[in-house]
Amino acid sequence: MQIEQISPDQTWPIRHQVMWPDKALDYAKLPEDDEGVHFGLYVDGILVTVVSIFIKGQEAQFRKFATLESHQGKGYGSELLQYTFRWLSEQGVTNVWCNARVTKTGFYEKFGLVRRDKTFQKGGKDYVLMDKTL
Repeated sequence: MQIEQISPDQTWPIRHQVMWPDKALDYAKLPEDDEGVHFGLYVDGILVTVVSIFIKGQEAQFRKFATLESHQGKGYGSELLQYTFRWLSEQGVTNVWCNARVTKTGFYEKFGLVRRDKTFQKGGKDYVLMDKTL
């Protein structure tokens, strides 16, 4: 297993396949991708988990966190998320947040993220804002 910084275009196929397989690939792209920092976790040389990070001052949002279905439940997403939080802390970030799919909040709560009152829908999916102090 290896974690490294990757380019935005390396995240797109996994984002698309995991999060929005019924949409066009462009739906998985973010206009601000070039402004973010992107990490990928490799297993046996294969990229299996990705996350994109957008920092503003001492706050950061992580977005498009996805693990290939064939590799889910093996701890790879957990490993990448822990790595991301450590890296953000080293960058001086004190608060991290995400818009979590409501169905995934239990996963994020294991890492200390807390549900907030802000909820919304996108593409037929329900989301809730979650955050954590680093």
